[in-house]
Order: sequence, then structure tokens, then C-alpha cells
Amino acid sequence: MTRPTSRDVATAAGVSQATVSLVLGDKWRGRVSERTAGLVREAAATLGYRPNLAARNLRLGSTRTALLVVPALTNEFFARVYTGAARIATEHGFGVVLYPSPDGTGPARDPFASARAALDGVIASSMAAHALDAIGDAELPLVMLDSDPTATRAAAHVNLAMADGMRQITEHLLALGHRRILHLASAVDSWTFDVRAEALAALLKPHAELRTVRAQLTVTDARTAVEAALAAPEDRPTAVVCDDDILAAGTCKAARRLGLRVPEDLSVTGFDDLALATAVEPELTTVHLPAERVGEQGMSALLAVLDGTPWTAPDLPVDLVVRASTGPAPA
Repeated sequence: MTRPTSRDVATAAGVSQATVSLVLGDKWRGRVSERTAGLVREAAATLGYRPNLAARNLRLGSTRTALLVVPALTNEFFARVYTGAARIATEHGFGVVLYPSPDGTGPARDPFASARAALDGVIASSMAAHALDAIGDAELPLVMLDSDPTATRAAAHVNLAMADGMRQITEHLLALGHRRILHLASAVDSWTFDVRAEALAALLKPHAELRTVRAQLTVTDARTAVEAALAAPEDRPTAVVCDDDILAAGTCKAARRLGLRVPEDLSVTGFDDLALATAVEPELTTVHLPAERVGEQGMSALLAVLDGTPWTAPDLPVDLVVRASTGPAPA
């Protein structure tokens, strides 16, 4: 059997090929009646017709494909971002190609012989704009997620209220009586972690003593860093604020190895609210980041840019989820 064509659909529905093109291209509203659109969709379904996307893309000069660049696939946050972006893309006949940068947040290599020829736009999560110089050119629309909003190369930005997340953590710990706090900061050079560090320092400065140590985003590195920081019992912090749930899990392991109880001797907070947050014991007090919503807004922003519509949106709100890893400061 030969593959059904748009002409076959038009004949079955009793309409022109132009009408079939409008309906299946989702451009029929205001130009074709709902009844006619229904007839075309029914005929296409009955015949098993599928548009020749390659031919359409060649004709329109569009691939209807977006590239989502992330620093790594090992972090659940980026998987959720992809899920949200792909959901909105599917609703608009787009595809999303997920590309983990081989060098993390460092300069990303172009995964295509010519990104401009293969893509309609790029969405980058938690990357610096200059790290994307090798991908495409100034004409390829770029949407930045969880990244520096002053980056002028990006056509649109989607960010989370990270500083407010740290405000919620700070108020929670201060209300519990904590005045000696350790910040386990990510060793990754990234705008999003810089914002968290600056906010925490500013919020605690008048009220509590703050010390900072850094670790790579692994449980082992976090455990090693915290063991060293807590080794001396004098002036030991009563709470550890971690940049990420993975770091918080490593902190809990360090506490157990040192004979400290969480939260009776040491309170621990995370950031992200990954599945890990409820897998550890005690469960983590952490800031929930709506990662899927970030992906949805990122794809929506790219679609707006491609349509020539300006994109503006407030930072997405975040919420502190209080669980068992925090409690009153020890006497």
C-alpha cells in the first residue's frame, strides 16, 4: 500500500489541500469552521495520514526542534526540566533534543555540524551564556533557565526565586534558635549557586555566625568536607545549610560518622526537593524547586520568541518543605 497523501485526505473530507494544510498545521482557527476541521482530522485518522515533516521543514525553513542544554544528566532536576519542556513542545508540534554538555557548566560543544541548520532555538538550563558560544550563532534564539538575567545574548530568561528560598531557610533556622551555621556550598562555578550564597550571607549577617566550605556535587565529597568542618567540637555549628539535596545527604552521613544526631545535635537543610530528600533518614527539610514548571516556561518563552512576541515573566516561586532533618538548636 502506498502512503496516504494530503490529497487523499482532502478528497475524503471533501475539502481542498490548502484546508488540510491549515487544519493539520493547527492554523485553521478563524479561517476554517470547527466542523470542517473535525472532518479533516477524522479523514486523516481513518487513512492513517502523517504529515511529511522533512518536506514541510525544508519548505518552511524550520525544523520545529529545540535543543535543551544541561550541565549533566545525573541530576534529577534537569530530567524534570526536560519533562516540562517536552510537554509544551509536543502541544505545539515541536521536538526537544536533550544535550548534556560534556564539560558541565563549561563551554558546550556544538553537537551538530551546523546548529543553525538543525535547530529552531536553544534552551539552556543553569549554564552561562558565554558557555554556549559554540552552539549556533547570534541569529539562533536562546532562552536561559536558572541563569544570569543580565546575559544580553539570551532572548528570554526563566528564573526561580532562589534568594527567597534562602530567606525561607534562614527564617526557619533562626526561629529554631540556630546562631552558628555552616554553609556547604557547591564548588560548581554557577550563577544560581552564587545567588544562594549571597542571599544567605546577607540574611544571616546581623543575626548569626556563618562559615562556608565547598564541595563537589557528590555525596562522598560532601561527607568529606563536612567531616573536616565538624571535626573540632569547639564552636561547632548547630545547622548546615546545603546548596543541594545531594550535599545534604552527604552532610547527614558525615554527622552519623562523627556520632552526631540529626536534628538533635545538628540540623541539616537541602535545596531542590529531589526524590532523594524523602529517601534519606531523617527526611530532609529542603526548598522545593518546580523544575517541570521551569521547563514549561522555557519552551513557552522560546515559542514566544520564535513568534516575535516579547517574553516577560516573574521569577517562579519556591517553597520550603519542613521535614525531620531540622529541629531546635542544641543548648
